[in-house]
Amino acid sequence: MSGSTLHDWLLSDAPASRRQAAWAGRYQTWLALRRNKLALAGLFVALTMLVVALFAPLLATHDPGVQNLGNRLQPPSAAHWLGTDELGRDVWSRVAYGARITLGMVVAVVVLVAPIGLLVGCAAGYAGGWLDRILMRVTDVFLAFPRLILALAFVAAMKPGVESAVAAIALTAWPPYARLARAETLRIRDADFIAAVRMLGASPWRIVLRHVAPVCIPSVIVRVTLDMSSIVLTAAGLGFLGLGAQPPLPEWGTMIATARRFILEQWWVAVIPGIAIFLASLAFNLLGDGLRDVLDPKQR
Repeated sequence: MSGSTLHDWLLSDAPASRRQAAWAGRYQTWLALRRNKLALAGLFVALTMLVVALFAPLLATHDPGVQNLGNRLQPPSAAHWLGTDELGRDVWSRVAYGARITLGMVVAVVVLVAPIGLLVGCAAGYAGGWLDRILMRVTDVFLAFPRLILALAFVAAMKPGVESAVAAIALTAWPPYARLARAETLRIRDADFIAAVRMLGASPWRIVLRHVAPVCIPSVIVRVTLDMSSIVLTAAGLGFLGLGAQPPLPEWGTMIATARRFILEQWWVAVIPGIAIFLASLAFNLLGDGLRDVLDPKQR
């Protein structure tokens, strides 16, 4: 199938199958997103960081854990593109490997919390009554505390480390998704297509999983993308405070914590991982704004 033929097939006004209609919807979403230059810039930066994380062993110029005290605190040069830290380790290599840890934590949190929040919100909104009240009061308890403070409390009760940080962030990140999914469910639970499925004898769980949750997914995707920036900051904040990834792991927040005393003279040691955190947060925010304009019907 040629490019023009595929384009016409995807933009057909009368899809011949459900598969064609699904792909047409995805293609139209991409065309709308492509018109947003800032969203494309965010997508490019985010994908670049993911590529760096995946191929860090190939892109790193040095072993990120090897120390060379005779080469400590060297400025950026041809031998060390972003300089060296207080132990003579290559900063570029540590930032590249640090992308694996920081972005890996973000992906792990999203994979954990998005389905949980979606399921809780859809179940509460569809069922209503006492189940709705109980689930939403639990959600309100978690929302009453700032995310970082609550994550600090959870990590303090566990052993500091990457796994503990992921679990703590996940425990504090799901309530907004539940609230959003509940609001979407309340909007559609009395719709005609839901009533028709109910009359056909579908069970409540089948209705929630097969007919309600898919309608809520676009809004949840937008919220997830926007939330990724705050997850990056929370993960880096826990690392900076010594409750996340532990040295010598090259996590961005931990790198800033160990290098903060050199920020005035050897600025690159702390500034470079800070720039990485800033770019990751900005990229996810720009991409989230673009997806909101494309996927959220209220924004069209």
